[in-house]
Amino acid sequence: MSKAKRLTLDLNPMILDCCKRVPYFYKKLNFFVIVLLTPLVANAETISVDDAYVRVSSKLAKSAAAFMEIRNGSSRDDRLLDVKSDEAKKVELHTHIEGDDGVMKMRRVEDGFVISGNGVLKLERGGDHIMFMGLSQPFVDGEVILLTLIFETAGSIDLEIPIHLKKRSASRSHSHNHTHKNSKTHKHKHTHSD
Repeated sequence: MSKAKRLTLDLNPMILDCCKRVPYFYKKLNFFVIVLLTPLVANAETISVDDAYVRVSSKLAKSAAAFMEIRNGSSRDDRLLDVKSDEAKKVELHTHIEGDDGVMKMRRVEDGFVISGNGVLKLERGGDHIMFMGLSQPFVDGEVILLTLIFETAGSIDLEIPIHLKKRSASRSHSHNHTHKNSKTHKHKHTHSD
């Protein structure tokens, strides 16, 4: 047998063996790619935002506030750490705290808001919210602004939020029973103006 033929025969088993290992290599490679990318995809899907809107008290206002419901679809707690937008000089997380005199006062929240695993954080009027101070231009009813929410685990989420000059919070509407002088007890539903 010639030397060239013997070399070909010797290489054939090596090539066959290598070819058998290629699918194994690609399976391993695919597995590692999936493992590396899963946290990035999972984090983007664990946080969802509903009913987001921005409200200003008037067309000439220098400040505004954003309200929304943030849902954490993960079983682990997350934290809304910060917010960013080019729409104002300052954009901060705020809450209302009752002072010693009984008057509610707005305060910046330095440590952010915790969102429990499988929980909901409600940013609403009279409570936790996002505050825009020093608006770069007047907000126009019906337009949208860009806002970035920054989470401890889920990372950054960019949102487009509609501006509503007249939207009222659902929590400002309620019903109750009462009696007027010389009448029967009856029920009223009230929506308080802002």
